[in-house]
Amino acid sequence: MKLASIARNSVVLAVVFASPLIAWGQTIQVSKENRTIAVTTSDEAEALADRAKVTVGFTLYGSDQDQTYADATRTSGAIMKALRDSGIKPEAIESTEQSLSAIDDNDKTRYNKGIRFVCSQRWVVTVPADRAADTLHAAITAGANNSGEVSWELADDRALEAEAATAALAHAQQIAERMAKGLNARLGPLVYASNQAPPRIGFYGLNTSAAAMSTNSKANLKPLALRPAKISRSATIYAVFSLE
Repeated sequence: MKLASIARNSVVLAVVFASPLIAWGQTIQVSKENRTIAVTTSDEAEALADRAKVTVGFTLYGSDQDQTYADATRTSGAIMKALRDSGIKPEAIESTEQSLSAIDDNDKTRYNKGIRFVCSQRWVVTVPADRAADTLHAAITAGANNSGEVSWELADDRALEAEAATAALAHAQQIAERMAKGLNARLGPLVYASNQAPPRIGFYGLNTSAAAMSTNSKANLKPLALRPAKISRSATIYAVFSLE
C-alpha cells in the first residue's frame, strides 16, 4: 500500500527556563538545568482504498401479496446466484433490509393501477476495491434495481495511522531544530512524545443509483467505471525536546 503524507499547519509552544509543564496527564519538569522546547504539530497520510462495501438491492410492486412475495423470492435468489457465480463468498454478503408491506393509500398513481403491495430487500457486499464495479454489475443485471451505494475502506488502516504519526513527529523535530537555532542553542534528544489521533470520519464513498432495466438490454451492459476513494488519517503529536 503506497502512503503519502500531507503536512498540516503547526501550533508551536517554546518553553525555556519555565515552570513545570503539564502535557496530557504527564508532568514535564522544565528548569534552568532541564531546558526544553515543546512542539505540537499535525500531519496526514493518504492511501487509495483497497476494500469496498457495495450496497445492492431491489424494490418490487404487485397487486397481490403472495404474488409480490413470490416475485421477490425469485429476484432475491437470482441476485444471490449472480453474486456467488462472480466468486463472492457467502460470508462477504450481509443482509441489511427486507420488507413486504401494503402501499400507502396516498400513492394514488400506483393505487389506481391496482398495485397494493411493495417488497424490498438490500445487502451489503464486502469485496476488494477493484471488484466493486463487477459486483454492482452482477447484481444489477440479475434484477437489483435499487443499488449503487459504495463505501470505500482500508482493510487495515493501522499502517496509515502510523505513517501520519511518523510524519507529524518528523515535522515537530524540524520545527524544534529551527527554534533551537534561533535561541543559539543545540537541539538535544526527544524526551517525551504523545500521539493524539483525531476522531475518524466513518464514511468515504460514492453514491450512485441503478434504475431498473429491461431484460433485452442486459446482454450489452458493461460495468460502471468506479475509482476507489482516497482514505486519509491524521495524527497530532506533542513532542518535547531537550536543549543542549
